[in-house]
Amino acid sequence: MASQRITTILKAAAVASGLLLLTGCHTDMWIQPKVKPLQESDFFPDRQASRPKVANTVALGQLNTDEAYTTGLVNGKLVETIPAAAIAKFESPAKMLERGRERFDIACSPCHGRVGDGKGMIAQRGFSEKRPPASYHSDRLRNIPVGHFFDVITRGFGTMYPAVYRVPEYEDRWAIAAYIRALQLSQRAPKSLLNEDDRRRLQEAGQKPSESEAAHNE
Repeated sequence: MASQRITTILKAAAVASGLLLLTGCHTDMWIQPKVKPLQESDFFPDRQASRPKVANTVALGQLNTDEAYTTGLVNGKLVETIPAAAIAKFESPAKMLERGRERFDIACSPCHGRVGDGKGMIAQRGFSEKRPPASYHSDRLRNIPVGHFFDVITRGFGTMYPAVYRVPEYEDRWAIAAYIRALQLSQRAPKSLLNEDDRRRLQEAGQKPSESEAAHNE
């Protein structure tokens, strides 16, 4: 009997404690005056709830002192060479190109193709009907400053939207730009830049009949 009375008392105490705790709960945290991102606001004169950065201020951790490295521009003009700060991020130029190839194949080749000819799978499946992706081997893009490719990745161009979320790191954008230059060179490299083995393989490839010629000869 005594144990039952103790159990009853403990249950009553637990219920009382629970009710006491509930009295401290209220809905002020989620029922309050507020606006969600990108909603219209009646408070600000421009009626935008999402506020832009305050002019002439820098957010914590976003101080960029190297304009060429972080924008691809210097005094509003595209840089002609890859900034030293970008190259220094990699162990060697070869490592930079290797990283650029990897990032390019993931982020760029679906539209621009693995060799940069503008014939990626997205283009082949209908996107090119509206506006074909650019070929990096056109005279215009072969002669354009390398900062252009960094700027396009960062801000977009034409029907291409910015790729900063797919390529967030500055050094990766520069690695892609360097790899694009390598692709351009690969399609128009003079024989004088080839070593003896490459020249021999090129000559052998030129002497072999194409598949269509071989089939015709059979």
